[in-house]
Amino acid sequence: MSKTIKVALAGAGAFGIKHLDGIRNIDGVEVVSLISRDLDKTREVAQKYGIPHVTTELADSLALPELDAVILCTPTQMHASQTLACLQAGKHVQVEIPLCDVLAEGEEVVRVAEASGLVAMCGHTRRFNPSHQYVHRKIQAGEFNIQQMDVQTYFFRRTNMNALGQPRSWTDHLLWHHAAHTVDLFAYQCGSPIVKANAIQGPIHPTLGIAMDMSIQLKAANGAICTLSLSFNNDGPLGTFFRYIGDTATYIARYDDLFNGKDEKIDVSKVDVSMNGIELQDREFFAAIREGRQPNSSVAGVLACYQVLHQLEQQLAG
Repeated sequence: MSKTIKVALAGAGAFGIKHLDGIRNIDGVEVVSLISRDLDKTREVAQKYGIPHVTTELADSLALPELDAVILCTPTQMHASQTLACLQAGKHVQVEIPLCDVLAEGEEVVRVAEASGLVAMCGHTRRFNPSHQYVHRKIQAGEFNIQQMDVQTYFFRRTNMNALGQPRSWTDHLLWHHAAHTVDLFAYQCGSPIVKANAIQGPIHPTLGIAMDMSIQLKAANGAICTLSLSFNNDGPLGTFFRYIGDTATYIARYDDLFNGKDEKIDVSKVDVSMNGIELQDREFFAAIREGRQPNSSVAGVLACYQVLHQLEQQLAG
């Protein structure tokens, strides 16, 4: 495909804006439709980014004859069904993490995607952050092997707000959303499947109905282990911090930045064409469409992560 890729973006919230900012830097791509719940706010965002078509219904965008692809930044509970709708409409699709919060729905997406021949990708951004790419290349070159990953995913979220401090129409989830990043990244970086997984959680919040604290242990087939702590109760630095403990070095990744074990910054500016993980994720999506191949973090390629999350959910319910 040499022509301009025409894309619709669903979800004009905090993460949708990150995608719009990233796409501005990518040649040969045009956002032609914006979908979100609040029409006035959606029009406001569309005007800022020069998007001609605005709607509250995904089906309206899927009906546009010129549309090639869709990026879904919608509530978790809608991800699987909306991804299926895009594939069934013959559109390439990138759905933000998580692919699903019910394993059977994710498996159905993978089945339909493989039958369609379309590009179907899940936004596992950690695979694309320059910091994690740097470590991945060290591993691929045989210069570094993970012995343990120690990961902290911390937020302060006592009410249902998004990253912009706006009320959410849905409830975030430590296991299916936030743990998904680390569960996938651990197996991906180790190049080895997860063979053992344990989880415990703190009390269920009386109004949000979710655990606010969780601890997860993972072991890969090659012997590497991972310890993941997650909290919505942390009144301090927010985000996810990865410590890679290996045979030749220690690395600390904070989103797109990387440090060694002594907290000295490592220059990752030359790792890829951008320092923005979301932009790099989108570049991979559009490159896969143009090249007629499956992308890194295809829905099939990340399904194992959701199988582990399903297993952990059953364990927590038991």
